[in-house]
Amino acid sequence: MEVGKVKRVAGPVVQAIGLKSSMYDLVLVGNEGLMSEVIGISGNKHIIQVYEDTSGVKPGEPVKETGAPLVAQLGPGILTSIYDGIQRPLTKLAEESGDFISRGLFVDGIDHKKKWEFKPVAKKGDVLKPGQSFGEVQEQLLINHKIMVPPRMKGGAVKEIYSGNFTVDETVAVLEDGTKLTMMQKWPVRMPRPVTKKLAPTIPLRTGQRVVDGFFSLAKGGTAAIPGGFGTGKTVMQQTLSKWADVDIVVYVGCGERGNEMADLLHEFPELVDPRTGRPLMERSIVYANTSNMPVAAREASVYTGMTTSEYYRDMGYDVMMTADSTSRWAEAMRELASRLEEMPGEEGYPAYLGAKLADFYERAGRAAVLNGGEGSVSVVGAVSPAGGDFTEPVTQNTLRMVKVFWALDSKLTQRRHFPSINWLDSYSLYDKDLEPWFTENVTPDWNKNKRRAMAILQENAELEEIVMLVGSDALPEDQQVTLEVARMIINFWLAQSAFHPVDTFCPYKKQADLLAAILKYRDYAFDALSRGAAVEAVKSVPSKDALAKVRLEEQYEPILQKVLAQMDSEFKALK
Repeated sequence: MEVGKVKRVAGPVVQAIGLKSSMYDLVLVGNEGLMSEVIGISGNKHIIQVYEDTSGVKPGEPVKETGAPLVAQLGPGILTSIYDGIQRPLTKLAEESGDFISRGLFVDGIDHKKKWEFKPVAKKGDVLKPGQSFGEVQEQLLINHKIMVPPRMKGGAVKEIYSGNFTVDETVAVLEDGTKLTMMQKWPVRMPRPVTKKLAPTIPLRTGQRVVDGFFSLAKGGTAAIPGGFGTGKTVMQQTLSKWADVDIVVYVGCGERGNEMADLLHEFPELVDPRTGRPLMERSIVYANTSNMPVAAREASVYTGMTTSEYYRDMGYDVMMTADSTSRWAEAMRELASRLEEMPGEEGYPAYLGAKLADFYERAGRAAVLNGGEGSVSVVGAVSPAGGDFTEPVTQNTLRMVKVFWALDSKLTQRRHFPSINWLDSYSLYDKDLEPWFTENVTPDWNKNKRRAMAILQENAELEEIVMLVGSDALPEDQQVTLEVARMIINFWLAQSAFHPVDTFCPYKKQADLLAAILKYRDYAFDALSRGAAVEAVKSVPSKDALAKVRLEEQYEPILQKVLAQMDSEFKALK
């Protein structure tokens, strides 16, 4: 092991001499052995980012090489864990150092002493290929953890394979060439894990949120951004998605969030109930907590650690959703490190490679045919926190170039207590055409037609509202008054949804389609009644219209909706 010396210290950036490490190799800086990573090499100088506070480190202190890059430990025991940005379990850190994390602590990402029941699925003589599963461990109630041959390992015929209880370090299989296989593998966090091929995004990720599923759908393996100012509901939205999205694994990366908000999340997230099992949602979740007062270098690494963990479960054939809250703080960490490295600044001081870094991150998402023969996906939802809610700033703009779904949170909707506060005029989804056949086949043939009709009504409503502010709604023609009323129904009865109501918090596809079709049926009845000479006030005041608002709060809604529609039919027939 080579030992170099610290030459210069500038916050989390250290210059060292006398090393032979490669780019992105892990090194231990100073007398306390602070975990660090090589991020630049110039002649005999190595530039290092330190994942911990560098207070007290001075020139002349030793720098030790490890000969390996920053890796994530992957194996049974990751689920339910709460880590810091470099995969150190916070509970273990607390045991070692108390409420305040001591410097220089190294804690394994998974428990190396706990025994797991290993069940082989391969037998003696079977030829194993890279990425192939050769055993299973029941990690949680719904998660069967597949033990796979590491992707970069050669593979070969099985000479011996065992069953029973083992730690992650103990040998569970031996190949003919003498290679020993354990239940744990390590993977460099900055390197994407390989797949057989990427698949087209043709299956929607169901969230149960009408504004998302109905208007701005996310595909499995897709990428989405949730930009919004302070207090617009980004964190609640991400918790709701984590709870209701039809994925097997949830990976939550709290990247540079405020300490009190992260503390609230760490108390609330374990208490969320998984609607599939009635058990804690945490049983199929992994949390990476990196608060704003933690070292910026670890913040920069946290999203890669979270992504590597997500890809690992994808390789087992699971659907994974990773949420990063927020990528703005990640970008700010890159900006701080770039300034200390004296790099040429780009727009607003961010590094010139900001767009490339965001692209590298989001491109690791996707639905794929994995090496063991199955299919898996990693869907990424990145929150963006633009200063002052300014969507023209560089992080938001670069993110929009990469992602295909944009859920724009609107502070004006938040002030009106309309949740989710996703602005239906600013948001979009580029997966619509890819997902149309699935909705037509699996939900209703009218899904896409009704969605477009509803969006057209909302766009016309936005244009009419400007006139209404000047002259009032009574001055509008009768057909436009009805359009305003239908738009109000879509906004208040369909788009608005309570995350805390036991029924309304989740809305299945069929219920979404039926409710929207009922609102549009009211619109058709209303225009037909106007053509027959009915008074617009009578059209707007039919009792069935208000009864429609209550249907969304009913669990067994279909018979109630049929009664409301029958009532609506008779009421409009009575209008003259």
